[in-house]
Parts: sequence; C-alpha cells; structure tokens
Amino acid sequence: MTENKDFTYPKTEKLKSRKIIDLLFSEGKSISKFPLRLVYAPTEEVEEKLLFGVSVSKKNFKNAVDRNYFKRVLRECYRLNKHLLYDNLDKPYAMMFFYQTKERLSYQEINEKTLELFEKWVITKNQIV
Repeated sequence: MTENKDFTYPKTEKLKSRKIIDLLFSEGKSISKFPLRLVYAPTEEVEEKLLFGVSVSKKNFKNAVDRNYFKRVLRECYRLNKHLLYDNLDKPYAMMFFYQTKERLSYQEINEKTLELFEKWVITKNQIV
C-alpha cells in the first residue's frame, strides 16, 4: 500500500456500528495531540482492516454548519494520511477521531496535527506489541 496509496474513504471503512462505538468507549485506548484525540481498539468479526469515524462536540460548536465543516476537514485529513495507519496494522482496528477545542484552526494546522497524531499512534502501538 505504500507505493500505490489508496486515497479513498469508502462506505465499508466508515464506523457506523453502535456495538463497535460502545466497545471503543468502554475498552478503547486514547492518545491525543491537542486539539485532536484518537480513540482506538482492536476489533474482531470485522472484514474491514480499519473502521474510522469522526466527531465534533456540540458543546464547542453550536451550529451544525460549523460541526459539519470540521467533520469534513477531519475526514479529509484521515483520507490523505490513512496510509500511515494502514502500513502499521497487524489486526483490524476501530478508531474514532475527535476535534476537541472551540478554536477554529485552519486545514493546514489540523492536517499537521493529524500527521503528528497518526505517527504518535504508530509509535505507541509498536511499543505495546
């Protein structure tokens, strides 16, 4: 996957299952790089290698327009940088990506933080294994 990067975010990769989301919040581990947080957990009985979802708090952004904008930005950052995660997967994972500030960061700043967060996840995961 490194030489032919797949810059897509297909429906099969989207985290929709309530059961898996509940598993993430009960048993998942978390890492953060302000203002982003990644909650992750290994999953079984899933045919997809990685399930990924994004979330922006209603507490921080009252208007749905603003929340949707940041969710689009988070999905785009994931889509362009997911090869970092895929190259280091040994089993299926479910992940949830959170934007946790009232600050309105630019796309470039969010993308840089996403890269740092994904690299931090790779380092953390490799230390555990």
